[in-house]
Amino acid sequence: MSREFDLESNSPETTQAIGRALGAALRTGDVIALVGPLGAGKTVLVKGIAAGAGVGDPRRVTSPTFVIVNEYEGRLRLFHIDAYRLRDGRDLEALGFSEFLEEGAVVVEWADRVGGALPSERLTITIEPVAASARRLHLHGENERARLLMQAVPPAP
Repeated sequence: MSREFDLESNSPETTQAIGRALGAALRTGDVIALVGPLGAGKTVLVKGIAAGAGVGDPRRVTSPTFVIVNEYEGRLRLFHIDAYRLRDGRDLEALGFSEFLEEGAVVVEWADRVGGALPSERLTITIEPVAASARRLHLHGENERARLLMQAVPPAP
């Protein structure tokens, strides 16, 4: 059963608040796949997700563009993957993706680059810039965990 809806964010603070709600609902094995162009706000959303997952210092949450994976400790372990430089799903698995799922929750930026390697049980969020600081977030999931994560997000005002 597929479920989807859109949210509007008019500021980075609102995007982070959406992320905090998602992060508070995360549990080990969850996957959030992020899709959007450069500068869309993927890392801004991850900062919120990390805060909601109990990561204490938001300054530690940075784009893992060059290191590919950042790991954050909170109430659960959060793995933050940037798939931009990965060639395909084999590269994702070579990073230890399966082990990450056993040890914590995973957020993948540029998920469209490795989509075939991601589990079908995931929440996909496509971020679309609509103005200088405004974003449209399209949330889509086809499983119970995605539905529960989406329910954690407050409805758009």
